Amino acid sequence: MSRRDLLTMIGATAGSAALYQAMTTLGHAQESTYQGPVKLDGDPKGAKVLVLGAGLAGMVAALELRAAGYTVEVLEYREKAGGRCWTLRGGDSYTELGGFKQDVKFSEGNYLNPGPWRIPHHHHAVLDYCKRLGVTLEPFIQKNHNAYLHSTAAFDGKPQRFRDIAADYRGQTSELLAKAANQGKLDEMVSEEDKEMLLESLRLYGALDKDFAYVKSEHTSDFRGYQKWPGGGAGAAPIPSEPIDASQILQSRLWQWLDDAETIDHQQTIFQPVGGMDMIAQAFEREVKDLIRYNAKVTSIQQDDSGVTVTYEDTGGQGGPQEATADWCICTIPFSILGQIENNLSGEMKGIIDSMYYAGSAKFGLEFNRRFWEEDERIYGGISYTDLPISLISYPSTGYFSSGKAVLLGGYSWGAYAYQFNALPPEERIKRAVEYGAMIHPQYKEEFSNGVSVVWHRVPWVLGCYGIWKDKEADYEKATKFDGRILMAGEHISYLPAWQEGALLSGLDAISRLHDRVING
Repeated sequence: MSRRDLLTMIGATAGSAALYQAMTTLGHAQESTYQGPVKLDGDPKGAKVLVLGAGLAGMVAALELRAAGYTVEVLEYREKAGGRCWTLRGGDSYTELGGFKQDVKFSEGNYLNPGPWRIPHHHHAVLDYCKRLGVTLEPFIQKNHNAYLHSTAAFDGKPQRFRDIAADYRGQTSELLAKAANQGKLDEMVSEEDKEMLLESLRLYGALDKDFAYVKSEHTSDFRGYQKWPGGGAGAAPIPSEPIDASQILQSRLWQWLDDAETIDHQQTIFQPVGGMDMIAQAFEREVKDLIRYNAKVTSIQQDDSGVTVTYEDTGGQGGPQEATADWCICTIPFSILGQIENNLSGEMKGIIDSMYYAGSAKFGLEFNRRFWEEDERIYGGISYTDLPISLISYPSTGYFSSGKAVLLGGYSWGAYAYQFNALPPEERIKRAVEYGAMIHPQYKEEFSNGVSVVWHRVPWVLGCYGIWKDKEADYEKATKFDGRILMAGEHISYLPAWQEGALLSGLDAISRLHDRVING
């Protein structure tokens, strides 16, 4: 059997988690390439590096370069550091393109992460820097069997518990496979010995009875829940629940969301910083704040054989154009912005920059007067999925059982839906998010307090969510190379687009190669 055939079989029968582990064993996939703190040995002899952008890629570059003996200056467009590692809290205000300003009215302690909102267990660089910089993490709940799956075209638009669909789909497909095996349909694919083991595993995995049938029973109810749950005292005997018809589940298409938590980036354990994702940005900023010039809008990047000169405007009101010079430059400005800045980069690099487009997405932070998802529906963290334009609802993975107001991620939309939300003013976006959410949680309309939304194509400092390559195979390696005295870094210069891990790894790789050039010529 070829490796390809083996991997195909593993993926089809055991799922994506087993497939990824098999690929890793066979050398086809790896976890994060982070190997621990970067080592920049040798004296740079006072060389100066200009870092453009104080996102995570820029700040990790500044942090490690200074530690290695470089003179470092960082230019940041915004009034604070972090880039897309960004959190909105009560008292904040945010103005998007078009002049739409939103004043965040969340209660103390509540927040929305418009950008990254979770950290996978195998993103070693992020986790290591959180530990080194004192960022406290807590579990992020990705998969909750008590959350909902919802389609407007199935079950009369009524949301179904995740566990019901998951248990019944698993049981019914296991029954079909068992029937095929017993009818000899798999004899050419598996040996007689393997067939017996397969049947035994299907009986256990699918909660099948002795005849390999998935039927109403206490056994199946242990997975999908009971019609009447076990209790204590008189009349406490449980009543098993009736499985949903297999055809109804298939036609509902609710199964399309069952594997979302099985991909390697979404498997538990996943983490989040206590208090908001920008706790990571704040931790980096504490270390390099004295190096950062804020409100610096870069207008020109020029280089020659001796160094790099960057012209910028001080948008904080400190006068006209100013210049910063250095021997070298690490540029973490998103290509969506860099393509609009005057520069004398090579024609090849300019072509790559201009060819990259940025994905659009929309997020909604909705504050409610009480945690009705916990009090009424016993949903503690996790995600409900829907075919509505909001795509999902994510419940807070912190503050369980607390009283008072709380914030849901009331939608996270991509593609065509994100473009539709782009065209609406913030108040209309929030109104629609509440209307859609009420189709899953009727309590929305009575309990809603206030909300804020971010559509990433309207975010001034990035104009999109993350970079998408037109021809990654042809252009990626070219974009990582020195262009004169300038190196690119950021999530877009990684194979982990949109993830903070990609930004950190890209920044660390850039400074390692820059240091090698400085030391060895």
